[in-house]
Amino acid sequence: MASTICCGASSISSFAVRRRLPLVGAFCMISLGLSNLCPAISSSLKTGCAQSLPFGPFLRSRFGNQTPAKSIHSTRMEVNQTTVPSIVVYVTVPNKEAGKKLAESIVKEKLAACVNLVPGIESIYHWQGEIQTDSEELLIIKTRESLLEALTEHVKANHEYDVPEVIALPIKGGNLQYLEWIKSSTRD
Repeated sequence: MASTICCGASSISSFAVRRRLPLVGAFCMISLGLSNLCPAISSSLKTGCAQSLPFGPFLRSRFGNQTPAKSIHSTRMEVNQTTVPSIVVYVTVPNKEAGKKLAESIVKEKLAACVNLVPGIESIYHWQGEIQTDSEELLIIKTRESLLEALTEHVKANHEYDVPEVIALPIKGGNLQYLEWIKSSTRD
């Protein structure tokens, strides 16, 4: 006996809901591409989108080979020759003044193309055997991967913490013009 889900005056069988959910998953796979959902499969695909899947010809014959009205200019970092491997670096600072001073010095030295100051961060951490809680600000720094060591040394020399946070994350891709701007706005 199937249970029912009641919504106002109508009721829907849970069997019907369960039967429709795989269709939603299939639509997401086609829309997002398998590479976003299963990296192991993406290495065998050329573009990582639904057009490169084996059923791409079927979809084109069924829905036409329409081109999008607006072209998206993005890239993956490892493929493009006009960009360099880039990273996002997180650094926390105790207050707005310290953050602004550090951010300006980083950009002035061309160690980064851009630094965002994010207020209102609350950090909870272990320090010297105790749990500490502090209000901080977060710097989000966009730069070249090759500048990480110099950036880290600059932060350590100009930060008031004994052990400042410097954490780097790779930029896998994005807006081509922005990635080119990171390259042109930082030193070699």
